[in-house]
Amino acid sequence: QVQLVESGGGLVQAGGSLRLSCAASGRTFSNYGMGWFRQALGKEREFVAVISWSGSRTYYGDFVKGRFTISRDNAKNTGYLQMNNLNPEDTAVYYCAAGLWGRLPASADLTPRVFDSWGPGTQVTVSS
Repeated sequence: QVQLVESGGGLVQAGGSLRLSCAASGRTFSNYGMGWFRQALGKEREFVAVISWSGSRTYYGDFVKGRFTISRDNAKNTGYLQMNNLNPEDTAVYYCAAGLWGRLPASADLTPRVFDSWGPGTQVTVSS
């Protein structure tokens, strides 16, 4: 099992940027793929981005449209989500997740059930 804790959320104006961090502990973080999900009030949890254990492969949700960048630093046991050009529709709790996979799942399989560990989330609020 790997434990995850998000940080970096907060309140920003529309058009602004935030950089979320995901600090990992427990089992070796480099063995895990890492992803980000978000959940707005009254909405289902939504896939945002994923990165393979090596960092060589990434995939993004369709809504991202080039605004977000996922990365990781295995030496620091930390994953990141850089979010630019934020809009009020991005307001949500953002969750870091880790999955122990042999290879990166197909895009259609990137649902919460394929991730083994979750952080408690960090709130992102984008004002109009």
